[in-house]
Amino acid sequence: MVQTVNRPGETHADAKPRPLEAPERRRGLSAIRNVGIVAHIDAGKTTVSERILFYSGRVHRLGEVHEGTATMDWMAQEQERGITIQSAATTCAWRDRQINLIDTPGHVDFTAEVERALRVLDGAVGVFCGVAGVQPQSETVWRQATRYRVPRIAFVNKLDRMGARFEWVVARLRDRLHASPAVTCWPWGEADAFRGVLDLVRMEAVSFDEASQGAEVRREPIPAPWAEKAEAERARLVEAVAEADEAVQDAYLREADIPAELLTAGLRRATLAGRLTPVLCGSALKNKGVQLLLDAIVDYLPSPLDVPPIRGHHPKTEAPVERSADDFAPLSVLAFKIATDPYVGKLTFVRVYSGVLRKGQNIYNPRLRKRERTSRILQLHANDRRDVDALYAGEIGGLVGLREATTGDTLCAENDPVVLERIVFPEPVIAMAVEPRTAGDRPALEAALAALAAEDPTFRITVDAETGQTLVSGMGELHLEIIRDRMLREFRVAANTGRPMVSYRETIRAEARATHVFQREIGGGAQYAEVALALRPRARGEGNAVCWETPVADGLPKAFRQAVEEGIRDGLCTGVLGHYPMVDVEARICGAGLRSEESTEIAFRTAAMMALREALQQAKPALLEPIMAVEVVTPEDAMGEVLGDLNGRRGQVREMVVEQGLHHIAADVPLVELFGYATALRSLSRGRATYVMEPKSFEPVPDALQAGVLNR
Repeated sequence: MVQTVNRPGETHADAKPRPLEAPERRRGLSAIRNVGIVAHIDAGKTTVSERILFYSGRVHRLGEVHEGTATMDWMAQEQERGITIQSAATTCAWRDRQINLIDTPGHVDFTAEVERALRVLDGAVGVFCGVAGVQPQSETVWRQATRYRVPRIAFVNKLDRMGARFEWVVARLRDRLHASPAVTCWPWGEADAFRGVLDLVRMEAVSFDEASQGAEVRREPIPAPWAEKAEAERARLVEAVAEADEAVQDAYLREADIPAELLTAGLRRATLAGRLTPVLCGSALKNKGVQLLLDAIVDYLPSPLDVPPIRGHHPKTEAPVERSADDFAPLSVLAFKIATDPYVGKLTFVRVYSGVLRKGQNIYNPRLRKRERTSRILQLHANDRRDVDALYAGEIGGLVGLREATTGDTLCAENDPVVLERIVFPEPVIAMAVEPRTAGDRPALEAALAALAAEDPTFRITVDAETGQTLVSGMGELHLEIIRDRMLREFRVAANTGRPMVSYRETIRAEARATHVFQREIGGGAQYAEVALALRPRARGEGNAVCWETPVADGLPKAFRQAVEEGIRDGLCTGVLGHYPMVDVEARICGAGLRSEESTEIAFRTAAMMALREALQQAKPALLEPIMAVEVVTPEDAMGEVLGDLNGRRGQVREMVVEQGLHHIAADVPLVELFGYATALRSLSRGRATYVMEPKSFEPVPDALQAGVLNR
């Protein structure tokens, strides 16, 4: 069916329908679902993805994570560790709908992969372990999806395991994630007795044939022992949808028994509006429940037509711009990931928001103010690619031939440009020194690090000004370990690495002012500039800001203003205590002096940087350290030792909860105190306690410890 739209300014009476879809599209906009699988590590995301590919006919043999044969975990490091490290994209079909699926990592060190996936997806499937429930990284990815206003459905997995508790997990969705769960499936037994699921929308019992690896689905009336429970849960579902959707409410007031089609339509509207979260259940490893999840993706998650237009701004005028899913609109594309492929070179993952991107087409990058050319366009299937001639509005694919585009860049039509909102990534919290084994290895090492940094926005490379050492920074010890392993395997570069170190930050605690006059004779010519600055601390996490007092800005040429701002921003990259980056500082330019014959951009840039350094020295600079949110699960007999150890590591306990005889301790602990914690925790609990952690914030280092940190 061809989608149409009225032209702006036309009424329904005189409007001529304009098609939204190019006739050569593979599938219409309403038939596309851009979906991500998100969850805590080991909740079963990749296993769910493998079953989706198998049942949709995309692959013909089931891959298993524990065997290292999962299609979506194609990297050697993923297969060895049994975890997802890089998000993998694929395309499959179900009920004549095209599902563009991205399987994301669950480990906190690779949270950037989740961030950029959610930025370009229209819907998400949150996978939760039926035994562990809502785990810390589950909360993180759920918050990320909320920030991007991504409609979600929840899949409670592993209900075949001992200790699985479906109702408890649903309650945790409500309590910990503040979701509004609408249970559409109920487990038909639990643990060893788990046989299948009860479809509460159609009131049928659904089982899955083991001989066909769950591909053959049987539907039958709900057995008598389960009929009363199913009726009660369906009534609860109907009430929830009626409260969230007017059409279902009107039908419910006339008759309590709502037809399945009407209930599905109402639940879809409520899900798209963010008022409800459909909850399904099953066991992906035992091949149960995944077909109903595929149905739910089609029935409840949005197509590109169901999401609001993407917002951006004009690169020159800064005027707001909106782009809707429309093949005939000006081209707007977001590059959300860069990968280095051994066969095609640099591969740019993109989402097309409007227009059609064709092979060989010139596209404009407003950040660089340059044109680039697409030599190939690829449809993605993990590490396998298929050439296509074009990507249409609403589709996700890969581009070959873009040399300078980076993660977050907008690619658009040069005659109608737009800049879409860039993706914001967390700051690295840990660093290590790296150096080549031999002097001859240095060029190869630099090339490998540059390629890895282009792929991963949370991987940073800096050079220590005092020692000349190359420092690489990342999100955790595992992150840096994977980087080191990839350098050796993919780039054939052997390097020596130092012990991981904490990435500190600096800030100020007081207001200060400084004025610097730069007056030098350079190359036979006089250089003059005067800059006065006022600094004040900002709230933690707000970042740095540079602003002008209006009279000063009006009296200075644009080139000099830009030079002053560049000098300040460069100066904030290095603090005055330990040369760490400055954060949460506001610099206000409150004075500037120039001489028509002597003032230059270099002079103003230098004067601004020197004024900043002088003001920072007076503003009570302080050192900030990364704080980690840690959750420890321990048996009762080891709780005292675990709490004492956390206190000894300067930890602050936020919450303690007892569930099924296990104590869950949530605490905030400085990262520097957590090196070697896994070994210590095993020793304290005789191997029975576990923990997870994620970056939370940067907080001041206690004054008594600051000197010790700076002298390391």
